[in-house]
Amino acid sequence: MSAIGLETSDHFFRSQHIASPDDQSRDWELVLRESHHRMKNTLTLLGASVRRDFSRPGTRDMSGAVDRFEQRIVAFGRLYQLLSDSDSLTAVSVEAFFENLCEALSEAVLEPAGIRCEAAIESGALPASQCHRLALMLTELVTNAAKHAFPNKNDALIRIEMANRDDAWLCTVADNGIGATGPLQGTGSRILEGLARSIDARLQGEAGRGGTRVTIVMPAAA
Repeated sequence: MSAIGLETSDHFFRSQHIASPDDQSRDWELVLRESHHRMKNTLTLLGASVRRDFSRPGTRDMSGAVDRFEQRIVAFGRLYQLLSDSDSLTAVSVEAFFENLCEALSEAVLEPAGIRCEAAIESGALPASQCHRLALMLTELVTNAAKHAFPNKNDALIRIEMANRDDAWLCTVADNGIGATGPLQGTGSRILEGLARSIDARLQGEAGRGGTRVTIVMPAAA
Protein backbone atom coordinates (compact mmCIF):
# COMPACT_ATOMS: atom_id res chain seq x y z
CA MET A 1 0.00 0.00 0.00
CA SER A 2 1.42 3.37 -1.01
CA ALA A 3 1.28 6.27 1.39
CA ILE A 4 0.35 9.77 0.40
CA GLY A 5 1.83 12.24 2.84
CA LEU A 6 1.70 16.01 2.86
CA GLU A 7 5.16 17.23 3.90
CA THR A 8 4.04 20.82 4.24
CA SER A 9 0.38 21.65 4.05
CA ASP A 10 -1.83 24.66 3.81
CA HIS A 11 -5.53 24.63 4.50
CA PHE A 12 -7.04 25.62 1.16
CA PHE A 13 -10.69 24.65 1.20
CA ARG A 14 -13.32 24.47 3.90
CA SER A 15 -17.06 24.79 3.62
CA GLN A 16 -19.88 24.46 6.08
CA HIS A 17 -23.49 25.16 5.18
CA ILE A 18 -26.87 25.12 6.81
CA ALA A 19 -29.30 25.24 3.92
CA SER A 20 -33.03 25.75 3.74
CA PRO A 21 -35.19 23.36 1.69
CA ASP A 22 -35.45 26.02 -1.05
CA ASP A 23 -31.66 26.36 -1.12
CA GLN A 24 -31.27 22.60 -1.39
CA SER A 25 -33.76 22.44 -4.26
CA ARG A 26 -31.92 25.17 -6.18
CA ASP A 27 -28.58 23.55 -5.43
CA TRP A 28 -29.76 20.20 -6.75
CA GLU A 29 -31.10 21.72 -9.97
CA LEU A 30 -27.73 23.42 -10.48
CA VAL A 31 -25.88 20.20 -9.74
CA LEU A 32 -27.93 18.21 -12.23
CA ARG A 33 -27.22 20.72 -15.01
CA GLU A 34 -23.54 20.95 -14.28
CA SER A 35 -22.99 17.26 -13.60
CA HIS A 36 -24.25 16.53 -17.11
CA HIS A 37 -21.77 19.14 -18.36
CA ARG A 38 -19.05 17.37 -16.36
CA MET A 39 -19.97 14.06 -17.96
CA LYS A 40 -19.46 15.64 -21.38
CA ASN A 41 -15.99 16.71 -20.25
CA THR A 42 -15.30 13.19 -19.08
CA LEU A 43 -16.26 11.86 -22.48
CA THR A 44 -13.73 14.29 -23.93
CA LEU A 45 -11.07 12.39 -21.99
CA LEU A 46 -12.23 9.22 -23.70
CA GLY A 47 -11.87 10.85 -27.10
CA ALA A 48 -8.36 12.04 -26.25
CA SER A 49 -7.25 8.56 -25.20
CA VAL A 50 -8.66 7.09 -28.40
CA ARG A 51 -6.76 9.62 -30.50
CA ARG A 52 -3.54 8.69 -28.69
CA ASP A 53 -4.07 5.00 -29.40
CA PHE A 54 -4.90 5.41 -33.08
CA SER A 55 -2.38 8.14 -33.94
CA ARG A 56 0.82 6.51 -32.67
CA PRO A 57 3.35 6.18 -35.51
CA GLY A 58 3.82 2.63 -36.62
CA THR A 59 0.83 1.31 -34.73
CA ARG A 60 0.30 -2.23 -35.97
CA ASP A 61 -1.91 -3.76 -33.31
CA MET A 62 -5.15 -2.25 -34.56
CA SER A 63 -7.15 -5.07 -33.00
CA GLY A 64 -5.61 -4.35 -29.60
CA ALA A 65 -6.36 -0.65 -29.91
CA VAL A 66 -9.97 -1.39 -30.78
CA ASP A 67 -10.25 -3.73 -27.79
CA ARG A 68 -8.91 -1.04 -25.45
CA PHE A 69 -11.35 1.47 -26.92
CA GLU A 70 -14.25 -0.93 -26.36
CA GLN A 71 -13.19 -1.55 -22.74
CA ARG A 72 -13.13 2.19 -22.04
CA ILE A 73 -16.59 2.66 -23.54
CA VAL A 74 -17.90 -0.11 -21.30
CA ALA A 75 -16.18 1.48 -18.29
CA PHE A 76 -17.73 4.88 -19.06
CA GLY A 77 -21.11 3.20 -19.34
CA ARG A 78 -20.67 1.65 -15.89
CA LEU A 79 -19.54 4.99 -14.49
CA TYR A 80 -22.52 6.83 -15.97
CA GLN A 81 -24.90 4.20 -14.58
CA LEU A 82 -23.45 4.65 -11.09
CA LEU A 83 -23.79 8.42 -11.38
CA SER A 84 -27.36 8.30 -12.69
CA ASP A 85 -29.84 10.17 -10.53
CA SER A 86 -31.41 8.16 -7.73
CA ASP A 87 -33.80 9.52 -5.11
CA SER A 88 -34.26 6.12 -3.52
CA LEU A 89 -34.07 5.90 0.25
CA THR A 90 -33.31 2.19 0.04
CA ALA A 91 -30.12 1.38 1.94
CA VAL A 92 -27.25 0.07 -0.15
CA SER A 93 -23.84 -1.32 0.75
CA VAL A 94 -21.27 1.48 0.94
CA GLU A 95 -18.44 -0.98 0.32
CA ALA A 96 -20.01 -2.54 -2.78
CA PHE A 97 -21.19 0.76 -4.28
CA PHE A 98 -17.94 2.69 -3.90
CA GLU A 99 -15.66 -0.20 -4.82
CA ASN A 100 -17.62 -0.40 -8.09
CA LEU A 101 -17.27 3.36 -8.50
CA CYS A 102 -13.52 3.26 -7.93
CA GLU A 103 -13.11 0.43 -10.41
CA ALA A 104 -15.11 2.29 -13.05
CA LEU A 105 -13.18 5.53 -12.45
CA SER A 106 -9.90 3.69 -12.70
CA GLU A 107 -10.78 1.94 -15.95
CA ALA A 108 -12.45 4.94 -17.61
CA VAL A 109 -10.38 7.90 -16.42
CA LEU A 110 -7.20 6.99 -14.54
CA GLU A 111 -5.62 3.99 -16.26
CA PRO A 112 -5.67 5.63 -19.73
CA ALA A 113 -3.82 8.60 -18.17
CA GLY A 114 -1.23 6.37 -16.50
CA ILE A 115 -2.54 7.03 -12.97
CA ARG A 116 -2.88 4.28 -10.37
CA CYS A 117 -5.91 4.13 -8.10
CA GLU A 118 -6.10 2.75 -4.58
CA ALA A 119 -9.30 2.38 -2.57
CA ALA A 120 -9.97 1.74 1.11
CA ILE A 121 -13.72 1.45 1.66
CA GLU A 122 -15.21 0.57 5.03
CA SER A 123 -18.41 -1.43 5.29
CA GLY A 124 -21.71 0.20 6.15
CA ALA A 125 -25.00 1.24 4.60
CA LEU A 126 -26.39 4.53 3.27
CA PRO A 127 -29.50 5.52 1.29
CA ALA A 128 -28.94 5.16 -2.46
CA SER A 129 -29.60 8.89 -2.93
CA GLN A 130 -26.73 9.80 -0.60
CA CYS A 131 -24.39 7.32 -2.27
CA HIS A 132 -25.25 8.86 -5.63
CA ARG A 133 -24.46 12.41 -4.49
CA LEU A 134 -21.25 11.36 -2.79
CA ALA A 135 -20.31 9.52 -5.99
CA LEU A 136 -20.77 12.70 -8.02
CA MET A 137 -18.53 14.57 -5.59
CA LEU A 138 -15.84 11.90 -5.58
CA THR A 139 -15.93 11.71 -9.39
CA GLU A 140 -15.48 15.47 -9.64
CA LEU A 141 -12.52 15.39 -7.24
CA VAL A 142 -10.88 12.43 -9.00
CA THR A 143 -11.37 13.94 -12.46
CA ASN A 144 -9.96 17.27 -11.27
CA ALA A 145 -6.89 15.57 -9.80
CA ALA A 146 -6.34 13.53 -12.96
CA LYS A 147 -6.42 16.69 -15.08
CA HIS A 148 -4.28 18.99 -12.92
CA ALA A 149 -2.19 17.14 -10.33
CA PHE A 150 0.29 15.33 -12.56
CA PRO A 151 1.71 17.55 -15.32
CA ASN A 152 5.09 15.77 -15.41
CA LYS A 153 5.12 13.07 -12.77
CA ASN A 154 5.72 9.34 -12.84
CA ASP A 155 4.19 6.95 -10.32
CA ALA A 156 1.02 9.06 -10.16
CA LEU A 157 -1.42 7.83 -7.54
CA ILE A 158 -4.94 8.75 -6.43
CA ARG A 159 -6.28 7.18 -3.25
CA ILE A 160 -9.98 7.09 -2.34
CA GLU A 161 -11.09 6.38 1.22
CA MET A 162 -14.49 5.95 2.86
CA ALA A 163 -14.48 5.73 6.65
CA ASN A 164 -17.19 5.95 9.32
CA ARG A 165 -15.86 7.93 12.29
CA ASP A 166 -17.67 9.61 15.20
CA ASP A 167 -21.13 9.47 13.60
CA ALA A 168 -19.87 10.87 10.31
CA TRP A 169 -18.73 9.46 6.98
CA LEU A 170 -15.32 10.76 5.89
CA CYS A 171 -14.88 10.50 2.12
CA THR A 172 -11.35 11.41 1.03
CA VAL A 173 -9.63 11.83 -2.33
CA ALA A 174 -5.85 12.21 -2.02
CA ASP A 175 -3.16 12.43 -4.67
CA ASN A 176 0.65 12.54 -4.69
CA GLY A 177 0.77 15.28 -7.32
CA ILE A 178 2.11 18.81 -7.34
CA GLY A 179 -0.30 20.14 -4.71
CA ALA A 180 -3.11 22.63 -5.26
CA THR A 181 -1.99 26.26 -5.16
CA GLY A 182 -5.31 27.89 -4.36
CA PRO A 183 -8.95 27.29 -3.49
CA LEU A 184 -11.20 25.27 -5.76
CA GLN A 185 -12.92 27.46 -8.34
CA GLY A 186 -15.21 27.32 -11.35
CA THR A 187 -17.79 24.78 -12.38
CA GLY A 188 -16.28 21.99 -10.33
CA SER A 189 -16.39 24.08 -7.17
CA ARG A 190 -20.06 24.94 -7.72
CA ILE A 191 -20.88 21.27 -8.22
CA LEU A 192 -19.15 20.34 -4.98
CA GLU A 193 -20.72 23.19 -3.01
CA GLY A 194 -24.22 22.38 -4.23
CA LEU A 195 -23.87 18.68 -3.53
CA ALA A 196 -22.42 19.33 -0.08
CA ARG A 197 -25.39 21.51 0.84
CA SER A 198 -27.83 18.88 -0.39
CA ILE A 199 -26.54 16.28 2.10
CA ASP A 200 -25.56 18.65 4.96
CA ALA A 201 -21.90 17.91 4.35
CA ARG A 202 -18.82 20.07 4.52
CA LEU A 203 -15.50 19.88 2.68
CA GLN A 204 -12.01 20.17 4.06
CA GLY A 205 -8.81 20.31 2.05
CA GLU A 206 -5.08 20.64 2.41
CA ALA A 207 -2.20 20.70 -0.02
CA GLY A 208 1.57 20.61 0.10
CA ARG A 209 4.65 19.09 -1.50
CA GLY A 210 3.21 15.62 -0.96
CA GLY A 211 0.04 16.33 -2.93
CA THR A 212 -3.55 17.35 -2.29
CA ARG A 213 -6.18 15.84 -0.01
CA VAL A 214 -9.88 16.75 0.05
CA THR A 215 -12.28 15.21 2.56
CA ILE A 216 -16.08 15.27 2.47
CA VAL A 217 -17.51 15.10 6.00
CA MET A 218 -21.13 13.95 6.03
CA PRO A 219 -23.21 13.20 9.15
CA ALA A 220 -23.99 9.49 9.23
CA ALA A 221 -27.64 10.29 9.89
CA ALA A 222 -27.91 13.07 7.28
